[in-house]
Amino acid sequence: MKTKFLTTVAIVASIGFGSAASAETLRLSHQWSNKDVRHKVAQIVADEVAAADVDLEIQIFGSKSLFKPREQYRPLSRGQLDMTVLPLSYAGGQQPAYNLTLMPGLVKNHDHAARLSASPFMEALEEKMAEDDVMVLVHGYLAGGFAGKDKCITAPEDVKGLQTRAAGKAFEQMLAGAGASIASMASSEIYNAMQTGVLNAANTSSSSFVSYRIYEQVSCYTPAGDVALWFMYQPLLMNKSTFDGLNAEQQAALTAASAKAEAYYLAEAKKEDAESEQVFRDAGVEIAEMSAEDFAAWRALAQETSYKAFVEEVPDGQALLDMALAVE
Repeated sequence: MKTKFLTTVAIVASIGFGSAASAETLRLSHQWSNKDVRHKVAQIVADEVAAADVDLEIQIFGSKSLFKPREQYRPLSRGQLDMTVLPLSYAGGQQPAYNLTLMPGLVKNHDHAARLSASPFMEALEEKMAEDDVMVLVHGYLAGGFAGKDKCITAPEDVKGLQTRAAGKAFEQMLAGAGASIASMASSEIYNAMQTGVLNAANTSSSSFVSYRIYEQVSCYTPAGDVALWFMYQPLLMNKSTFDGLNAEQQAALTAASAKAEAYYLAEAKKEDAESEQVFRDAGVEIAEMSAEDFAAWRALAQETSYKAFVEEVPDGQALLDMALAVE
């Protein structure tokens, strides 16, 4: 009798341990603080998946605690990392086509960005990701603008002769084409460079303009409005083999969670632009507005500089560029 009881306990215990062992934990890495919208997007996915109760947990490692910002795509593609939120252009060294996701004038506004994310252009990029065993869970773009220490910047002629910081190689090429001198630096260094006279103008994201308090160093701010030059694709990515290895319930939970996070991301991205404008306005900084004519002039300049260089450097660059420009 005693032996039978012990056997029953052992069976129950083994069932319990087997269930616990089947619960999977995925590791998600990103570079931002827990106040950042990109962290909040990741947290929505993690929370929704947990609430679905499908034996799946997402553990978030923020603030560069697991991998350095530009070193996340490679471990993701090798299955050493399960998920990440990052600017896709960071992986432009592995896949030069990704540089199109930080190209001046390619995206006009947030709604246009959402249409791009659902277009054949994005499908072509996702095919390249699949080659690296990577897939998109959440699409998302963030916008940015210009700030001038002594003057407003809306059109190409406004940067001529200015020492300017740009966000990304393609923007540097375009601004140099407008006659600006380029100073390459991280967005975290803009404040001191403005303060010491190293910089006259800067181009970065709405969130960086606020978080680094650039409003204390400039006289004029051109935020992302009806049109904006600076848009950067920053999706939540997942290792494809890891996703394929999940059961149907877990995959469905991840997909549903990602759809909710994507809707939040778009709404918050629009909100960040408006909030940055208000912060600069409250600080007494003049607010300038880029017109449709200004945008067209910048894009024409980009076609002669950034776009031209991209097409020359990437074998299927012209086809990809044409697909992106075809999205109205």
